[in-house]
Amino acid sequence: MNYRNVFAECGYDPKEIEKRVEETFYEIFYGKEAFVHFNEDKSLAYIVDTGNIDVRTEGMSYAMMMCVQMNKKQEFDAIWNWVRQFMYLEEGENKGYFAWSVSPDGVKNAYGPAPDGEEFMAMALIMASHRWGDGTYTYNYSSWAKQILKDIVHKGEDGVGRAMWDPDNYLIRFIPDRDFTDPSYHLPHFYELFAKWGNPEDSLFWSKAAQASRNYLTKACHPDTGLSAEYSYYDGQPYPLEQEIFGRHDWFYSDAYRTIANIALDYEWSGKNTEFAEFEKKTCNNLQAFFCGLEPKDRRKVYLIDGTILDQEALHPVAMTATIAQASLASDGENAKKLVEEFWNTPLRSGERRYYDNCLYMFAMLALSGNYRIW
Repeated sequence: MNYRNVFAECGYDPKEIEKRVEETFYEIFYGKEAFVHFNEDKSLAYIVDTGNIDVRTEGMSYAMMMCVQMNKKQEFDAIWNWVRQFMYLEEGENKGYFAWSVSPDGVKNAYGPAPDGEEFMAMALIMASHRWGDGTYTYNYSSWAKQILKDIVHKGEDGVGRAMWDPDNYLIRFIPDRDFTDPSYHLPHFYELFAKWGNPEDSLFWSKAAQASRNYLTKACHPDTGLSAEYSYYDGQPYPLEQEIFGRHDWFYSDAYRTIANIALDYEWSGKNTEFAEFEKKTCNNLQAFFCGLEPKDRRKVYLIDGTILDQEALHPVAMTATIAQASLASDGENAKKLVEEFWNTPLRSGERRYYDNCLYMFAMLALSGNYRIW
């Protein structure tokens, strides 16, 4: 398939674009403020959440996807080795999943998973198999991907543990033991590929999951602003309960920035050929129009999904800039070019909170340069 180079469409030189993509990867993995750490022989590597000083399946799976997209096998293997050695759960009700938080010294902080990590890992492993071929054991990428996909769908059928997907509505759970979801976890463009390349017996499941997630996103994204909450009920309504356990997540805040980026990538990979194309385009246009319509002082705040501005600064403003720009993969409004140019002129984030911002920055750089591809 053809992948849009939105930067080139905006007038940037293709050679300069490729240089920028390579430099962004280098800075994250090897630069002055790199947050990927290698052992002495570079056989193990982890990506640290610089705001919380832990290693998360979120970041490790992101790093795996970055590496496979950039054709960086050595770095991919080092990350995957660390995941297998320190994050894999060998026993208990969550056996077969990966601990969502581990300290940099390899000690698990939790014995439960975060489903977005597993879905990104499985997709990155499938693509690694296609790009580089399968090796043995740890490096039998396709075998590991299929095992992960089996566990996240079928765990609990023997009475032990719980699946990551609700078997009745085909929607991903926030965590296996809770019956609500996170809009930014919904990756129908991945599920279409799981149906094609995963376990044959689950092909229909994944096709239904793709359809269910797209249906869900039409409810979770506000019809006027395009904003979504961090967590929601399965009907798309923001999830406000149990704030004493999870904190507040019924607003457009850190997790939620990823939702529009995912919608735009789904449009690029498969959504243009689905009945949801109009919704995805409209939602991306609406979200970009919302931000372009704000006063400069209000453009990096916290919002309710109806656009109400709260008196609180965004924790990850560079991540916002990146994902709002990535929406230009699907948008066709006059704001698209302006927001891509704003992102191009925004540097990687420095300092304590750089991990999350710069991961989403790298994904937007890949997507808008035509380098976030199906392998």
